[in-house]
Amino acid sequence: MAATALPPLPPQFKSIQHHLRTAQELDKREPVVAYYCRLYAMQTGMKIDSKTPECRKFLSKLMDQLEAMKKQFGDNEAITQDIVGSAHVENYALKMFLYADNEDRAGQFHKNMIKSFYTASLLIDVLTVFGELSEENAQHRKYARWKAAYIHNCLKNGETPQPGPIGMEGESFADVEREEAESSSLHSGTTQPTSSSTYEANNKATSNYTGIHIPPGAHAPANTPAEVPHNTGVTSNTIQPSPQNIPLVDPSLYSAQSAGEVRLTPEDFARAQKYCKYAGSALQYEDVSTAVQNLQKALKLLITGRE
Repeated sequence: MAATALPPLPPQFKSIQHHLRTAQELDKREPVVAYYCRLYAMQTGMKIDSKTPECRKFLSKLMDQLEAMKKQFGDNEAITQDIVGSAHVENYALKMFLYADNEDRAGQFHKNMIKSFYTASLLIDVLTVFGELSEENAQHRKYARWKAAYIHNCLKNGETPQPGPIGMEGESFADVEREEAESSSLHSGTTQPTSSSTYEANNKATSNYTGIHIPPGAHAPANTPAEVPHNTGVTSNTIQPSPQNIPLVDPSLYSAQSAGEVRLTPEDFARAQKYCKYAGSALQYEDVSTAVQNLQKALKLLITGRE
């Protein structure tokens, strides 16, 4: 990443400090995701305050960082094409989520899995730069935020969290945010310590989550985005990734034939392209199951004109 340093974060931009911290953490191993984290922060900051001198100065420096990254990675389709970038960020966010969910369901409660849930929710925020979130991603974000707060508060109070989706009252996210904020300083490489209030009502998980289908994380690949510490403070050993369950090829594809009169619309081609991009992005994480599923969707759409 370019060495353009950011000035101190204006108080008005407190809501984007964690997205910027995530960008810094991912600069080396996931520069594409880091770029979109900054883009999200830039767009959000512009909506919050683009007029006061300190905010304008901060946004100007952030824009410099974005321009520098765009030049550096200008030949990367994930930067130049939104559909590829969206697939890349979404896959990374879901891998982060699946790692945390896998640990949670196995009863492996530690700070790294809390951070993974929390970071997954931030990255799903970032997906809004590409448009409105799908219902599934909106649920994943809500669930990840609730889980991070719930497990953090349980461990803080000396209680044993219940693994997996359960019905719970709303949890305060303040302590999770505060610990993240106190971990670093933005202009020197991490975020400056600042006090943090609880999330607004629409970001607090007050629903019963037993009705939400959260896929088990057991099929998360070996090279998960989260960095698993060697010593998490948990007495049991970190679980090893399970072998992947490769979905069977849809038998109907073998006999599917074009009806001759099927005419694909531009929207059909765009959807087929999206599925192929999702498959390619999934393969970057050795997630064969997701890749196969998306390729089958693209093939069925191209052959039959239907999904």
